[in-house]
Amino acid sequence: MSSLFGQTSAAANSNTTGDISKDVALNSPPEDGISDLKFSPQSEHLAVASWDKKVRIYEINAQGGSEGKALFEHEQPVLNCCWSKDGTKIVGSGCDKASRMLDLASGNTTTATQVAAHDAPIRCARFVDIPAQQSQMLVTGSWDKTVKYWDLRTPNPVASVPCQERIYSLDVVGSLLVIATADRYINVINLSDPGKFYKTIQSPLKWQTRVVTCFNDGTGFAVGSVEGRCAIQYVEDKDSSANFSFKCHRSPATSTGASTTSTANSNNTNVYSVNAISFHPQHGTFSTAGSDGTFHFWDKDAKHRLKGYPEVGGTISATDFSRTGGIFAYSVSYDWSKGYSANVAGGVNKVMLHAVVGDECKPRPKTGGRK
Repeated sequence: MSSLFGQTSAAANSNTTGDISKDVALNSPPEDGISDLKFSPQSEHLAVASWDKKVRIYEINAQGGSEGKALFEHEQPVLNCCWSKDGTKIVGSGCDKASRMLDLASGNTTTATQVAAHDAPIRCARFVDIPAQQSQMLVTGSWDKTVKYWDLRTPNPVASVPCQERIYSLDVVGSLLVIATADRYINVINLSDPGKFYKTIQSPLKWQTRVVTCFNDGTGFAVGSVEGRCAIQYVEDKDSSANFSFKCHRSPATSTGASTTSTANSNNTNVYSVNAISFHPQHGTFSTAGSDGTFHFWDKDAKHRLKGYPEVGGTISATDFSRTGGIFAYSVSYDWSKGYSANVAGGVNKVMLHAVVGDECKPRPKTGGRK
């Protein structure tokens, strides 16, 4: 998609500061906070979940234009959305303790069917392939401290796995399922044996986990926390020497303001939550985005930041790459990092589309010398 948003595929600026001046806003965005967004794995369609109790599906064209194609409602705010592998089904999950599915192949664009239920809000869900099952299943993680597997043809869960605490995030790639909970637990499940934990660790980060995202090759995962840190973690012990964590989404504290006593010469730092981590589908590089309103592209193998982007005008609550990696979508919306009192009326709620061009997300060239 070399013509995307009017940009060419020529090499991007070689410096590490990226350009957001040509990013395009999604038409008719949600009316309340944006909690999640996901691109279809089969087409240029984007699903957006919101606190206005709706999941919207948009079609994105090569010029960055967008058009609403479908919409369905929950009874309470929606916290998560996900697509089936064939791109025909979209599932929303949320505070009404339910997951609801819209089957786009049927021609239905407004009425979703409930396919999962928990005793507390469902924080996240993903479609999964279980070797013993003939059809794709849904896995849901809830604040009721359980993960459940659902055969979409039957009303009851096929299995339920109790966790130590409330589920905050989960992700799936191939046979790897990673579940992050409160109290910094991270549970790894091999979907060849989906009813038990393959491994449990405590997050290498010292503060609350916000997001966990699997590597494209399923060998590990990235973890983001409220403390402005990201960790790269491999599943197998033999690869543990490659584990590391790094600081991100931080800025020097200003010398004025009631919330800081720093001086111009102090080392005080403002620390922001890492809200979203997304891996590029082709290059295996990844993005982080946070409460500071910035996003960055990283090369985990070279331990190198590829690009950093200016502040976008609000906190970034969710991100995703399109199936080809040609579009990076990010939502500018309140992320609740400062509690209820900071959720002011009239706050910004928008989704921006950034054309990924040139070397923005390409891994750093490998050399024989020190990286």
